[in-house]
Amino acid sequence: MNSAILDKIASVTRNCALKREVRLAREIPCEEGVVLAVRVLHDKTTYNQLELPSGRMAQVKRGDVLAGALGHRHALLGYSGHLPEALAPGDRIQLLNLGGVLGICDSINPDLGRPFDCEVLGAVLEFPFLGERIGRPARIAREPLAAAPAVETGGVPVVALVGTCMNAGKTAAACAIVRELSHHGSTLDAFKATGVSLRRDILAMEDAGARRTAIFTDLGVVSTTPANADRVTRVLLSRLAAEHPDAIVVELGDGLLGAYGVDAILEDRELAGAFSAVVLAANDPVAAWGGVRLLRERYGLEPVAVTGPATDNAVGTGMIERDLGVPAANARTAPERLAALVAARIGAAGAGAEAR
Repeated sequence: MNSAILDKIASVTRNCALKREVRLAREIPCEEGVVLAVRVLHDKTTYNQLELPSGRMAQVKRGDVLAGALGHRHALLGYSGHLPEALAPGDRIQLLNLGGVLGICDSINPDLGRPFDCEVLGAVLEFPFLGERIGRPARIAREPLAAAPAVETGGVPVVALVGTCMNAGKTAAACAIVRELSHHGSTLDAFKATGVSLRRDILAMEDAGARRTAIFTDLGVVSTTPANADRVTRVLLSRLAAEHPDAIVVELGDGLLGAYGVDAILEDRELAGAFSAVVLAANDPVAAWGGVRLLRERYGLEPVAVTGPATDNAVGTGMIERDLGVPAANARTAPERLAALVAARIGAAGAGAEAR
C-alpha cells in the first residue's frame, strides 16, 4: 500500500469525499466507478481543465496527480472511450471528459486534440471500518441502483428537455424555463438524467434559480446507458417530487439517437407518461424536423416547443412553425415566450400572451 498527495480531485469522485492524501493499492478492479489516482503526462492547450467537486474548473498541467473514476464515454462531439480490461501501476489511461472520467480513448474529436495521457498510480482506497486499517478500492456508488424503482411524482408537473444531439441548447433552455418560472413565483427543482459525469449543467440550473438539483452521478453512475437510464430517471424524479416543488425540469443529456439511454427513458411508457411537457432542442431546421418526427412517431410525444440554434433567427423559427406546426422559441432571445409555452402546458404561473 502506497500513498499519494492529490493535486486535483475530479467532480466524478464527489460521493467519496476524498482528502488530498490518499492510500493506493496496486490491484485495480477494472469496473465502472472505481476511483484511481493518475499522473498527467503532458500539457494541452485545448480541453485542458478539470471540474472539481465544488464545480470550479481548474487547469490541468503536466505532472499533476489527479483522482478520477473509471468509466466509458460515447460523445458525438467529444472523446469516445471504453473501460480497460486490465490495469496496473505504470499503465497509461486517458482523461475522457472534464468531470474526471478515465478510460481507454478509441476516438478523438479533431477540435479538441488528443486527450490527456495519464500514468496509473493505483486504486484509491477507502477505509470503511472504524479503527481498522483494512482498505478497499473506493467506488463512487454508495448503494446499488434499484432494479425496478417506482415513478412517484405526486402530481408535480415535469418538463423534459430533449435534444437532437449534444450542444443543441438543452441546458440553456432548462435554465431559461427555471429562471422565468421562478420569477413568477414558482419553486423549481431540476436534474440531469443522462450523459457522462459533469456537474456544470446542474450548477447552471442552480444559478438560474432551481431550489434543488441532482445528477445521475449522485447515484454512483459515471455514464448512463440504455440499461440504467430509465432507473436513474425514476429514482431522481421521485426524490425531487417528494420535496413538493411546483415543477421539475429534467434534462436528458446527449441526443435522441445517442448512446446514453434517452431512448430507454422515452420508451418507458410510465416514465414518459409523467412528462407534462416536452421541449425539443435542435441545431438546425432539418434536425428539428427529424426530432419532432421521432418524438411523434416513435414515442407518441408532442413537443410543446422547439428551441436551440435552429431558432436563432426568424428564418429557422418560421420554417419550424410553418412546416412542423410546433411553436419555436429561442432560449436566449425569447426566454419569456419559451417559458410561457411551457407554463401554459403545465398550468403554472407565467403563462401569458407570450405563449400565443
